[in-house]
This record gives sequence, structure tokens and C-alpha cells, in this order.
Amino acid sequence: MNRKINKELIKIYNLMYERKGSMNWWPADTEFEVIVGAILTQFVSWKNVCTAIENLIEEDLLSIEGICSVDTEKLEGLIRSTRFYKQKARKLKEFCLHIKNNYGGSLDRFFAKDMYELRKELLSLYGIGEETADSIILYAARKPIFVVDAYTRRVFGRLGYFKQDITYREMQSFFMNNLEHDVDFFNDFHAQIDGVGSNFCSGKNPDCNKCPLESVCKKNGLEN
Repeated sequence: MNRKINKELIKIYNLMYERKGSMNWWPADTEFEVIVGAILTQFVSWKNVCTAIENLIEEDLLSIEGICSVDTEKLEGLIRSTRFYKQKARKLKEFCLHIKNNYGGSLDRFFAKDMYELRKELLSLYGIGEETADSIILYAARKPIFVVDAYTRRVFGRLGYFKQDITYREMQSFFMNNLEHDVDFFNDFHAQIDGVGSNFCSGKNPDCNKCPLESVCKKNGLEN
């Protein structure tokens, strides 16, 4: 661990936390709801994901058995608000069938695996990419892996830590190598970054004067 970078990251986190407090993320009642949200939220607003989850709850289908048994066309209709709903319906179906067929429908058995074995298995499933897999591991399985995304790239690029072409793995390693591994801390740090990215550090017109990170921002890459 680089102690200098560790101190800088803690300072960045504290600046964000002092502005908003805990982000209380991921908003869900069950581990399975977290998984469904992680799969559905790609390329769409959280509001649209909530609509789809509410539809599944109303139909009593927000469960592994429910998703496995529901007609695919009906499932597509229930999650239509999330864009790319046909592909996402297939992702949900294949994930749930995998858990049913290999773990007797038990997420506890699935989550009992070593963190990196769990990640490898998630990435082997249809449509599960790194961000989705890591979100499931951190927020549902509650194992200490740091989730990164487009907001992380933009915010930490402007803070001067990342080049534009940095990979997902390189971004993740930066945090994993320079922070103590703690599920709740990783959880809130990622949520704080996304809060800054969505509310202040926009792609074209960042609201720098109101951003909690203005005092430490080098404003690198504002033209991007």
C-alpha cells in the first residue's frame, strides 16, 4: 500500500462524506433484489430499474424460482422500462437457472465461494460483465471488492489519478492496492464517487464550484 495515496484517497472520501453523509447504497430489501438491480441498471437510470422491480414484486416474481418459471415474453414486458429488455430478461433467466441447477437455488451456497472464484464464475455467465459481477460481489455477497465505473474514470481522471485509456482492472487495482479492504467502506466510497459523478462532475458541463472535491481537483481532462 502506498501510504501517500492512501491518505489522499481517505481525504477524498471524507470530503464527499462530509457533504452528503452515508449514501446508504444499495437500496434493496434482499440480496436477490440487489442482483436483479445490478443486472437491470446497465445503460439505464435507476428510476427505470425501480419500475421494473416493482413490476416483478407485484407479480410475485422477485425470486430465483419466480424468474426461472415465468414465461420469457412476460418477463420482457415486466422489465421493458430498463432498455435492452430482451437481453436483460435472458441474463436474469440464465443467472437464476445457474443458481437453481448448480446450487439448489441457494444464494448462500453460491456466495460461500472464494471471492475471486465467485467473480470468475459470474463472468462466465451470459451478459455479466465486470461492473455487474463486482456489484453483485460487493453489495449482495458482501465481499470486499472495489466497484469502478464510468463515473470513477471521469472523477479520478479530473483529480489527476487516471489517464483516459485506463482499463477497468487498472482502476480497480488502484483502489484495492491502496485502501484497507472493508465491505462497508468500499460500498460507501463507490456510492460517493457515483454521487459526485452524477450530481457535479458531468461529462460536458461540470458544476465545479459546488463539487465537494473542488479543493483537490486538478480539473484534468475537462475537455473530454
